[in-house]
Amino acid sequence: MEKTWRWFGPGDKITLDMLRQIGVEGIVTSLHHIPNGEVWSLAEVEKMKAFIENHDLRWSVVESLPVSESIKYGGADRDALIENYKTSLENLGRAGVKTVCYNFMPVLDWARTELEYPNADGTSNLYFNKAEFAYFDCHILGRKNAEKDYDDATLERMQKLADSMDEAGRRRLVDNIIVKTQGFVNGNISENDLKPVEKFRELLALYEGMTRDDLRANMKYFLEAIMPVCGRWGINMCVHPDDPPRQILGLPRIVTCDEDIEWFLNAVPDEHNGLTFCAGSLSAGAHNDVPALARKYARRTHFVHARICEVLPDGDFRESSHLDPRLIDVVRTFERERPGVPMRVDHAPLMLGDDKMGYNAGYSFHGRMLALGMVSGIMAAVNTEKL
Repeated sequence: MEKTWRWFGPGDKITLDMLRQIGVEGIVTSLHHIPNGEVWSLAEVEKMKAFIENHDLRWSVVESLPVSESIKYGGADRDALIENYKTSLENLGRAGVKTVCYNFMPVLDWARTELEYPNADGTSNLYFNKAEFAYFDCHILGRKNAEKDYDDATLERMQKLADSMDEAGRRRLVDNIIVKTQGFVNGNISENDLKPVEKFRELLALYEGMTRDDLRANMKYFLEAIMPVCGRWGINMCVHPDDPPRQILGLPRIVTCDEDIEWFLNAVPDEHNGLTFCAGSLSAGAHNDVPALARKYARRTHFVHARICEVLPDGDFRESSHLDPRLIDVVRTFERERPGVPMRVDHAPLMLGDDKMGYNAGYSFHGRMLALGMVSGIMAAVNTEKL
């Protein structure tokens, strides 16, 4: 696999020179300065590509060319937005950037309740506390009938939290769930928004009454529209699984499991319609056999996210070690079945002062460097097995 790294542009505190020194081969990035829905001009694409190549690296993957909410919920302007998307894809193709990771998650990209959950060794990780998420849903958002989406055990845990929750705790949950994990990736809400909860409610309202089948139909419509451009320019689209892979906040989620993956690949059976195999997102659902999914979908995978989650008995989950046996199996599959496919590590621990550097949530330097070393070692061992 090609060793890549998610980099947030020239303003990233982690520089391309640093990445070249630790064995990174390709860069995963986006044109973060261009608002969602606007065209990526050829000039802007070539400018970024040249900047990366001037540091002896290559722009391997776009993550992401965002899919506007209106495309997802089928707004009146979706056709115009899809035309902009197609133009951006064409400009990427002209510049020779051929892999695009995207997601089709309504409103919320990835969800965590804690960004620095302490580990016994002094590091910290991202963490999803189901009861805290339920509290955010029921008591902060105040979503109608939200309690019906949670089991009794979670509601009991939530009530204990509610009895002791203060304003600082409420602010922390808002910050962690809808600001810090979203705003740095061309999300719907930025850290400059003064009323993030109100804005979030407005976004949720756009999907009121939408079913899973409705969202599936809109994804199919989008993919059918862009595939001719992808075919013309040799661009591989690879959707990111939903994170976590479950229905949340009353929103339909449609890339959560084997059935979902099989559906969207068959709905638009084009070789350029593929998967970002994020072992971490898929493993956050106890229903998913991640190594088996890797084996089944290796040939339709165009990009790999090498991380893994541990699901706890109460439904919480946390980022786990990159030496987890399941991840070793996933790496073995892609090294054998998809040599050269871009791979990046992410959601690594905060360690050795990472917490003082102001890195984007989940994207530490030392933690990801350790993870890259671990995965590189797994890859070397797998290639030795092949001899």
